[in-house]
Amino acid sequence: MPELTLSELDSTGSTVNELLIHVVGLGVKENVKLDQETQDILNQADCVMGSVRQLETVADYLDASDNGQVSGYRQVLPPIKELKARFESFKQDGKNNIVVLASGDPLFFGIGGWLSRHFDAKQLRFTPAVSSVQAACHKLGISLQNAQVVSVHGRPVETIRRHLQANKTLVLLTDSNSTPQVLAKECIDAGLSQSKLHICEAIGYQQEKLSHFIAADLVELKSLVFDSLNVVVIETSNQTSFFPEFPGIEDEKYITDKGDGKGMITKRDVRLSILSLLQICDTDVVWDVGAGCGGVAIEMSYWHEKAHIYAVEHHLGRQECLSANRTRFGVMNNLSLVSGRAPESLLTLPKPNKVFIGGSDGNLDSILSHVWQTLDTNGVLVASAVTENTKLALQQFFQARLEAGDAETESKQVSQSKLDLLAGQQVYRPSLPVTLFRFRKLN
Repeated sequence: MPELTLSELDSTGSTVNELLIHVVGLGVKENVKLDQETQDILNQADCVMGSVRQLETVADYLDASDNGQVSGYRQVLPPIKELKARFESFKQDGKNNIVVLASGDPLFFGIGGWLSRHFDAKQLRFTPAVSSVQAACHKLGISLQNAQVVSVHGRPVETIRRHLQANKTLVLLTDSNSTPQVLAKECIDAGLSQSKLHICEAIGYQQEKLSHFIAADLVELKSLVFDSLNVVVIETSNQTSFFPEFPGIEDEKYITDKGDGKGMITKRDVRLSILSLLQICDTDVVWDVGAGCGGVAIEMSYWHEKAHIYAVEHHLGRQECLSANRTRFGVMNNLSLVSGRAPESLLTLPKPNKVFIGGSDGNLDSILSHVWQTLDTNGVLVASAVTENTKLALQQFFQARLEAGDAETESKQVSQSKLDLLAGQQVYRPSLPVTLFRFRKLN
């Protein structure tokens, strides 16, 4: 989305006044006290936008500023999807000095992030204040640098699962769907039933309240109602969590089409080799073609929250398992499911810089051709082969890259044997070897 420019030409070719947006943090107090500089910002504004509660918080200052003379001086902040259009209307109406109210620190899980993505930095002025997260940590004596802040506000509550490991301090920004009881159940389901939950309600208001629970106890208090303005701090227990802290998720933890861990997933040892070849980074856009039940796609999404993974699968049963695993591991925010066959299903996807091909349904040649044309210089393609037919196709592609001199190439074979019992005796049963190919595009 293009940035809104600092100044533009009107229909006659002359320059119109620049649009300037002041983002004012109000802190977490019921009766905010603004310094003179911030009061001057309100006095000079053409419009002040905020939630109903925020506008009420500064009502006395606004009454002193508008004098009933400026039409639309105070406005309720619209839904985020309508915000760009609202700013466009301000420009058309000649309103060039806008104030946006924020609850605390506008650039910490606040509206400031959206504004920074859509406006030039020269158009923005920020006045920060203490955030609810900071206030909660001070109430509880928790050093913020030792905690992890997680927002489940407007997000599926299951996204907390990627953070539910033992001995962690989580500070959660919540909404009506992520009540303390719901969060307690997430702890219990993760195997962390003895985790401590601290609920900080209505911080800075007269009804402010701090309460403390063990997850196993809180989940039973279904009738207990908390103020909707709350921050929940979870100190996870020293128990073994279902959710991993290191790459290499056990096969048995995946939901598959043939029983947990036994269906169409890339097994752990091979999966780790694939992850090491791909080397996912936070800024990556990755295609997982033939994702099966999601072995590789889940690991990529789980460990790299800011990367975006597109898992392509056409088999309906495996799609259902892939979707279930996506929820099980809480990776809905950055793992997109794509139903369909490749390469046709790839045509409308965002351009990747890394691709893994784990399955092709007989279309490997056309998939390889499409992917290689799509990748830019330094793009990475990793593919796996179990059958001789797939291996032959990849070897031919490998040879073509060598002859063209357009790739940095690597290949290895991964095999494993697992301990089992045969007639009461220990034996190692070998799995089929998997051949991996890696190509980094040079030009």
